[in-house]
Amino acid sequence: MADRHFVVLDDHDTLVAAAAERIASLLERVDEHAAVCLTGGSTIVPVYRRLAARPLREKIPIGRIDWFFGDERFVPAGHGLSNAVQAREVLLDPLGVPPARIHAMPTDAPDPDAAARRYEGALMAHYGADRFDRARPLFDLVLLGMGADGHAASLFPGADGLDERERWVIGVDMAGQPPLVPRVTLTLPALASSRAMLFIVSGRDKRAALSRILAGDDLPAARARSAGETLWLVDRAAAPDTLTKDLS
Repeated sequence: MADRHFVVLDDHDTLVAAAAERIASLLERVDEHAAVCLTGGSTIVPVYRRLAARPLREKIPIGRIDWFFGDERFVPAGHGLSNAVQAREVLLDPLGVPPARIHAMPTDAPDPDAAARRYEGALMAHYGADRFDRARPLFDLVLLGMGADGHAASLFPGADGLDERERWVIGVDMAGQPPLVPRVTLTLPALASSRAMLFIVSGRDKRAALSRILAGDDLPAARARSAGETLWLVDRAAAPDTLTKDLS
């Protein structure tokens, strides 16, 4: 489709370098009051580390960006499974991002749904409205990975939340993949309210799901699209043969 593009990189290291360069280039050009939606997981860690180091860190206008999260494990603050903890340790703290500009999901809420409603309120306050305007995206950039089952953020295959159209954030009582803990996740409409969406996908275990997406299967990651540009950066291990041939 015209709004979704795939680029295959030779190996994991090349993927990391390309992803970090792309992110830095996009962030370098953002206006005042920009917002970035971060992701978690092992694939993104080396990308974050590269962004936090010179020379790329010098391109990121810290004073113009607020940082949000696409999903979170419903675990206590400071827990090792927390996406916010991961992002702070490898990206946000090394960059010197002020705490007031880091908007973590509130896992001290009574349950995932209560946390989702609180975070939805924070997003609406930042956006200044409770309905999306296509001409004014919520995020300048959304970062996403993909699970081996084709999930994106914490939207898992077959989940009711895939069809949510009103809520911006929902609770997920149980994840479809380990770690099997409750989650809080942005919905597809909230992720779509973005100028750019960047998927970063690495490893042979992702190849089957990516093959299904290219064949037209209705997996969550296939549904995740930006109102602007959606770009998939994929290393050769994750790329199905048809995709590799198309882009070689």
